[in-house]
Amino acid sequence: MQLMSIASGSSGNCIYIGSDKTHILIDAGISGKRIEAGLNSIGISGHDIDAIFVTHEHSDHINCLGVMARRYHTPIMATKGTMKTIKSGRCGRVDDDLLHLISADVPLNIKDIVINPLRISHDAAEPVAYRVGDGKTRIGIVTDLGIYDDYTISSMQDMDVLFLESNHDVRMLEAGNYPYFLKQRILSQHGHLSNETAGKLLCRLLHGGLKMVMLGHLSQENNLPELAYETVKVELEMGKSGFRIDDFPIKIAPRSMCSAVVEV
Repeated sequence: MQLMSIASGSSGNCIYIGSDKTHILIDAGISGKRIEAGLNSIGISGHDIDAIFVTHEHSDHINCLGVMARRYHTPIMATKGTMKTIKSGRCGRVDDDLLHLISADVPLNIKDIVINPLRISHDAAEPVAYRVGDGKTRIGIVTDLGIYDDYTISSMQDMDVLFLESNHDVRMLEAGNYPYFLKQRILSQHGHLSNETAGKLLCRLLHGGLKMVMLGHLSQENNLPELAYETVKVELEMGKSGFRIDDFPIKIAPRSMCSAVVEV
């Protein structure tokens, strides 16, 4: 399978996952032009997308859903809570026959891949992460969660590739210009994972078969790619997992451009 982040951050999110037969997007929170350019860079187009799976209803994840649905007749998969916002018209008109309900812990097949939505803690109606596999390769997409728990850890065991939120540096956030209520939201159990917490979660998910970690959804105002990497590195080296930073590659998903393609 292939994984490519087309964009990742508070200004817009879109991730491509595909096999030889199947092509899906996780979220569509950037312009249709940018999505199409990203897909073109790997030799496909919006016409090839079999479905868009939505994590939650915040604008940086759904801005282009309506455009993609109208332009390419692309099915949209979302939980009941998320679907309520989509049907409200915030994404423009979307034909009802393109809207499909999904539920946490109920896997579904799209051609040769299986997608399993997973519950997460975030200030949204019914947010989910995703586990995607083709019977040989397993990819975990975990962003926009304020905390993790035993359910998160058990759901993301034995992944070949992990796309993991590393949103902010706590000290940068606390000293920054965000209003107090927004700082409290981000730091809450329904906010976003800090670099330190991302590193701690990663320590719980490490195993000998892990091939790649990509850190994503970095805040433009409250984080730096180098800081996210170094902080996660420190957590790994301080942890008791037995793994070190050199045991597998850790990459940073760019905020406003495509990542390198990960092939597994």
